[in-house]
Amino acid sequence: MSSLLQLDASVRRRSFSRTLSAHFADQWKAAHPGGTYRYRDLAAHPVPHLTEAWTEICDAVLSAGITDPGQYPSVVATPAQQAAWAVVEPLLTELVAADTVLIGTPMYNFSVPATLKAWLDQVTFPRMSLRGRRFVIAGARGGTYRPGSPRAPFDHEERYLRDFLAGHFDVEDVVFVHVELTNALVDPRLADRRDAHESSLAAALTRIEEVVR
Repeated sequence: MSSLLQLDASVRRRSFSRTLSAHFADQWKAAHPGGTYRYRDLAAHPVPHLTEAWTEICDAVLSAGITDPGQYPSVVATPAQQAAWAVVEPLLTELVAADTVLIGTPMYNFSVPATLKAWLDQVTFPRMSLRGRRFVIAGARGGTYRPGSPRAPFDHEERYLRDFLAGHFDVEDVVFVHVELTNALVDPRLADRRDAHESSLAAALTRIEEVVR
């Protein structure tokens, strides 16, 4: 049975990354009527940052050579570690159960929101492979960061996530869909780029449908 985990990280309730991720989720549900769907809003319900107890669990997992997340609880010992594991366990359970992980995220200050980084930190353990799963990143940027554009070198959002998913989770199937120039709707200096933004949004929505198919 297919399973989708949807995460949203934008602090805006009405955001373009949320529009894209919702469109993907709707299309996915229609294509998988018997599938399992889970949703987590990382902005409305932020994941706590790591504590030292989490690092102790991580060290124990590494020392024991554990690669199966189902064995992680075997190294949880102290009350502080138990409290840290209580944070990790539901997040990790959702992640491992999904065969498709959808992340709706804006670019903040050339990278990912702190809320998304906190989630990634909590669910990442040594040598934990998620190979075989698909990650879809539905992103939004205020400007344009396409290859060859002046700001392309400042794109530390897609590059970070691509490197992270490959390097830590051993994931090969990662799809990025971005809508760009969202600031053209509010910044007078970008008013002449509104048509380009609208074209980017339309292309992103179409791409979402193609990815689901």
